[in-house]
Formats: sequence, C-alpha cells, structure tokens
Amino acid sequence: MSVARGSFVGRLLMPTLAKQCIGFMIGSFLFALGSAPGFGTWAGATASNVSYFIGAWFFTAAGLVQLALSGAMTTKVSYGSGTMFRAEWLAASTQSVGTVLFNVSTTAALYIKSVHGTQQLVWNPDAGGSVFFLVSGWFVLVALKHTDGRVWAPRSSDWWCGQINMLGCIAFGVSAVGGFVSRTGNTVDAVLANTGTFIGALCFFSASFIALVVAKRDARPVTAPVTA
Repeated sequence: MSVARGSFVGRLLMPTLAKQCIGFMIGSFLFALGSAPGFGTWAGATASNVSYFIGAWFFTAAGLVQLALSGAMTTKVSYGSGTMFRAEWLAASTQSVGTVLFNVSTTAALYIKSVHGTQQLVWNPDAGGSVFFLVSGWFVLVALKHTDGRVWAPRSSDWWCGQINMLGCIAFGVSAVGGFVSRTGNTVDAVLANTGTFIGALCFFSASFIALVVAKRDARPVTAPVTA
C-alpha cells in the first residue's frame, strides 16, 4: 500500500534533517539524564536504565533517518574497481548498527540479573555499539574533509559538529571501558562509565542542536551527516 507524500502519514514518515537532529537530541537528553551525577542515587538504577532504554530507541529512529538521508551507498571513481563506498553512507550505516546494539544492551539491562547475562547481553553489545560509534565518527570526519577539502575548518559549523560528535564517540568508548563487568559481577569503574556516558550524551546533543539551528537559519539542508 502506497502512502501519499502530502498525507499526514507521508509527512510523518518522510526523513528530514529536523527529525534526525531532534531524535538524536531527545535520545542524548535521556542518556544524559540517566547518567547525570546523583540521578541514579536519587531515582534508582531502574529509572536510569529506563531512561537509557527509551533514549536508545530515539537514537535508533534518528539513525535510520540519517541513513535515509545519507544518499547512495557507492560512487564512481577513476581508480581501482571504479566504485567506492561513500563516507556519508558508511557513517550513517555504522551509526545505525551502533544504535541497534544499544537497543540490545539497554533492553537487557532492564531484566538481566546474572553476572554472565550482564556480561553477554549488556556489556558486550554496549561495547560493540561504542566501537561502531567511533567508526561512524571517523567516517563523519572523512566525509567533511571530502566536502570541504580541509582538515582544519573552525569557521564551518559542519566542522564543529563533526569534532563535537567525535568527542562524544570517544566519551562513549571510555564509558564502555569503565563499565566492563568482571567475573565477580563488579564494574571496573562506575564513575568513569557514568561520566563518559554523560559527557558523550552532551556532545551528541550539542552537535545535533548546532546542525538544527544552522539549517533553520540558512533554510537549507545539511548534506554532511550528523551522528549521535
């Protein structure tokens, strides 16, 4: 069954930069809330886990919008096999894989109680998602370099979005290291895990907010991918 573009459902399903940015901002806010200093102590671990769980779904939805907006998978080149994967598509696709892994991790955290289950279904996909975010962040920088032709472009809002996003990806990676669960069930460094998540979420929120504001101001689509 086809959906008319002008219908409410058509407008709802149509991918836009605004939907992408707002989805990442909501997801980032919920991750920042769940890891905010003192929130877990005040509201309880379950409240933090629920916040992560809901936030991960907004990440996934925004990641799918980003993938839809990223364009063709490959492009023609004058060397090698004649085609190569586009950095924009690689950034979006690896980002989406990472968000799905966070869905697995945050869902499992709501009901898994055993040490083995926590290791396999909570920490493993969380660490995997963080790795995919790091790869995605690197592809974003590659895409920006291809678009702008420069590694250093501090006057470009897209450049700042890419750098801030990469800092967020690194922070999530640090969080995964701190959140490693040993055989005794202990977390290596809970403070490091929460701090990394909190800082990473703030970075993702900021990058998406900047992209949204600039796009609204210039009334133009932003072609460079903006990740979570």
